[in-house]
Amino acid sequence: MSGHDALRIDLDRLLGRLDALAQVGAIEGGGVCRLALTDADRAGRDLVTGWMRDLGLRVSIDAIGNVVGLRPGRREGAPVMTGSHIDTVRTGGRYDGNLGVMAGLEVVRTLNDAGIETDFPLAVAVFTNEEGARFAPDMMGSLVYVGGLPLAEALATVGIDGATVGDELARIGYAGDAPCGSPAVRAPAVRAYVELHVEQGPVLEAEGVTIGAVEGVQGISWTEYTIRGVSNHAGTTPMRMRHDAGFAAGAIAAEVRRIAAEMGGDQVGTVGALTLEPNLINVVPHTAVLTVDLRNTDEEALREAERRLAAFVAALAESEGVGIVARRLARFEPVAFDPAMVAKVEALAQRQGRSVRRMPSGAGHDAQMLARICPAGMIFVPSAGGVSHNVREFTATEDIRAGADLLLHLLLDLANG
Repeated sequence: MSGHDALRIDLDRLLGRLDALAQVGAIEGGGVCRLALTDADRAGRDLVTGWMRDLGLRVSIDAIGNVVGLRPGRREGAPVMTGSHIDTVRTGGRYDGNLGVMAGLEVVRTLNDAGIETDFPLAVAVFTNEEGARFAPDMMGSLVYVGGLPLAEALATVGIDGATVGDELARIGYAGDAPCGSPAVRAPAVRAYVELHVEQGPVLEAEGVTIGAVEGVQGISWTEYTIRGVSNHAGTTPMRMRHDAGFAAGAIAAEVRRIAAEMGGDQVGTVGALTLEPNLINVVPHTAVLTVDLRNTDEEALREAERRLAAFVAALAESEGVGIVARRLARFEPVAFDPAMVAKVEALAQRQGRSVRRMPSGAGHDAQMLARICPAGMIFVPSAGGVSHNVREFTATEDIRAGADLLLHLLLDLANG
C-alpha cells in the first residue's frame, strides 16, 4: 500500500475549472462550441495555459499547436503524461475532452498542495483538433506529435470553411516552436500516457458501473463521396430518365445502415453530413456531397464493411448514370491498449472500492495515437443517457470524483515506477 492512499482531489476546484472553461464558447442549453483553431479555441487555450503557468508548469507549444505543461520530477527523463483536448464539435458539451485536461491540472494542484515530488516528471497535454469537426482527420495534433502524419501535410489541411490549419494556428498565436513528429518525436518522448474521459456511450450507466478500464479503440474509416448527376425539372422528368444525385446519396445512406445491420457485432455506420445542390424542392439535384463513418473493433471486419460499401457505390454509379468520387478523410486501425495499463486501471479501481469493467471505446481518442510510442491507457466514467457531442452531455459529480481520484493515484504510481 502507498503512503499516499488517503490523498484525494478537490472536487469543487475541479468542477470550478470545468465550469469556467465551459463559459468559453458557451451556447444555448449549457453546451459549448469551440471548433479547433477558432477565436473561441484560442480563448480556451489562453485560459488553460494561464492555469498551467499558475501551477508552476513549464509550458511548451509545438508546431501543430499542441500545448504541454511539464511538472519536473526528481529525475530527468521522459514524463508520464495525461491530458486530452479542449476543442469541441459545433454543438458540444462541457465534459468531452475537457474533463481529461482539467483533471490533469487538478492532479498537479493536489500534488503541489501536498508537497509531493514524483520520481519522473508529469505532463498535462492539450492536443490540437481532436474532434476533426473543422479539419480532417480527427486526432490530428496527437497524430502529428507521434510522427504518424507529416507536419507539412497537417498544416496544409483545408477546413470546412476554406481556412488552412497553418494559417489559423498563426492567426490565433499557437504556431509554436517546440519539435513534434518523426524524428522529433524522440525529443518529447513519453514514459506512459493515461487519459481520463467520459464514456460518450450508455454502457457504464446501464450496468451501474463507475469506472471503465478501456482495452482499446475501434478502427475508424471516414470517406467523403461527391456525386455528380444532372439537374432537371422535378415534374417533367420521368423517373427512368433521371440522373439524380440526391437519390444516389440516399441510397448510400441506406446501404450504410444495411451493412451495419447485416454484419452485426461491433460494426457501426453513420452518414453524418449531407449537402445537395441546388437544394430546391422542385429540382432534381445535380450534386450531392455526403460523409460516411464506419467503425469496428476488428480490422478485418472494418475492411469487409469498406469493401461492401465500395462495391455498392460502383454499381450505383453505373445503374443511375451518375459520377461518384470518393475521398478518404481518415483511416485508423483498431488500437489495443497496453495490457499492463488496463490491469492497473482495473486493480486500482477495485482497491478504491469502485465498480469497474473492461470495455472498448467506440470513439476515437488521443490515447490511441500515443499508444504508438508508449504504454497508453484510458479511464472512462459514465455519460448520463449515453449522450455526448450534444449540449445535454452530463456526468455526475461523484463519477467525476471517482475518475479523477483514480487518475491521481495511477499517475503517482506510474511517475514513481
